[in-house]
Amino acid sequence: MPENKLKVESKEESRRGGLSVFSGLEKRMRLETYFEGGFPVKYLPKILFGMFLGLIYISNTHYAEKTTRAINKAQSDVEDLRADFTTLKADVMFASKQSEVARRVKALRLKESVKPPYKIIVEEGEY
Repeated sequence: MPENKLKVESKEESRRGGLSVFSGLEKRMRLETYFEGGFPVKYLPKILFGMFLGLIYISNTHYAEKTTRAINKAQSDVEDLRADFTTLKADVMFASKQSEVARRVKALRLKESVKPPYKIIVEEGEY
């Protein structure tokens, strides 16, 4: 089994680590000068207000995305239900045709009436 070896960083690798994006920004902005005399408390309310607004903005964005996803899901569900309704409506219309009803009741030994329907007239005092 091979032995573990200690990896020694070369000078070039250590230099590259010091030239990252954030370290470059820190050097250019000179953030140390703002905190030499301690934390500037007079800016604290403005910083907290900015953080609060950022938090509200983020939560509002999440809420809007969640609502958009729910709307899209509801629209797809409505389209599916509309297609189901159309199919069922066509099936009911086909099953309620006179020829289909006659074909289905033949098994029950019912016959289609050959007499036309007539209107039943009820006199006013009769009922």
